[in-house]
Amino acid sequence: MFLRTFGWSFAITIVGLIAAGLIWGAEGFGVVLILSVLEISLSFDNAVVNATVLKRMNPFWQKIFLTVGVLIAVFGMRLVFPLAVVALTAHLNPATVVELALDSGKTHDGHTYGQFLELANPAIAAFGGIFLLMIFLDFILEEKEFNWLRWLEKPLEKIGKLDALSSVIALIALALAANFFAGEHAETVLLAGLLGLTTYLAVNGLSGVFESGLEEQEEAEEAAERSGKSIVQVGGKAAFFLFLYLEVLDASFSFDGVVGAFAISQDIFMITLGLGIGAMYIRSLTVFLVRKGTLDDYVYLEHGAHYAIGALALILLASIEYHIPEIVTGLIGVAFIGAALLSSMVRNRREQALEGATG
Repeated sequence: MFLRTFGWSFAITIVGLIAAGLIWGAEGFGVVLILSVLEISLSFDNAVVNATVLKRMNPFWQKIFLTVGVLIAVFGMRLVFPLAVVALTAHLNPATVVELALDSGKTHDGHTYGQFLELANPAIAAFGGIFLLMIFLDFILEEKEFNWLRWLEKPLEKIGKLDALSSVIALIALALAANFFAGEHAETVLLAGLLGLTTYLAVNGLSGVFESGLEEQEEAEEAAERSGKSIVQVGGKAAFFLFLYLEVLDASFSFDGVVGAFAISQDIFMITLGLGIGAMYIRSLTVFLVRKGTLDDYVYLEHGAHYAIGALALILLASIEYHIPEIVTGLIGVAFIGAALLSSMVRNRREQALEGATG
């Protein structure tokens, strides 16, 4: 299963690194390798959260996620998206943006392509920060089968019964970020944050509507599956909107990596190749977690990933004004997931010991 799931990732890594070495030499090889590791370290929590959504989709849509979804992630988010952001925020025509991107040393109004993208950071951070914050809030405020940090999660579940509480908290966080971090970019931050909130509510809401329409069919299937770990997997319109949700989620996670990559290289093709290789591993890891049933075996992993998302959301909002090194973001995510994995292992051993004692 491991080779079948990660085979394409290994193959693309080999081809990509060889191409980087032939085109850009040893320096290009090293830069692409570093960017790949950067993307993986920043997005491991993304794989865990993706897996919680992907396991609800049928095998066909899981393959779409790993094929078409990868093309969207690599070429859409790592290549086209930065170009579109620069064009919109700097009010430049697409041809000028492409010229700047192809020549990292070329300037327009005194700014290079990388500098234009950095200037767009307030809008990018606000959109991504609010979108990710909504994911965290909706998770932490809902009732869960298992609680990891019970002392925190149980009280939050009680107040989470208030309608639209997550949206209210997100709007408060957006207002605070615009007031304390945005400065002259306050209007841009508010607009981008509202778009992030609207996008989350629209995509998440539409997928929920189509899933609820399948309730009767699911209940019949669930009756036959209660004895195992398998869950009802959706297809059709429900899976399509879950797929859209996953793509927007991936986009939100990639913001910090795309912007941070320009601190390593100004060459857009090096950045696209390096981040694209990393994105392949995250996609493969997502599928591996689903097929292996890892989230069922280690029940707190989902909690750890969502806490990492919450931390990343706050970091993105703070990055509107302050530069926060990418290694900090990566280490925080790894720390949460590592702690959750360790807690899950301790729980499993405790459960096995209890079963042995009673048996």
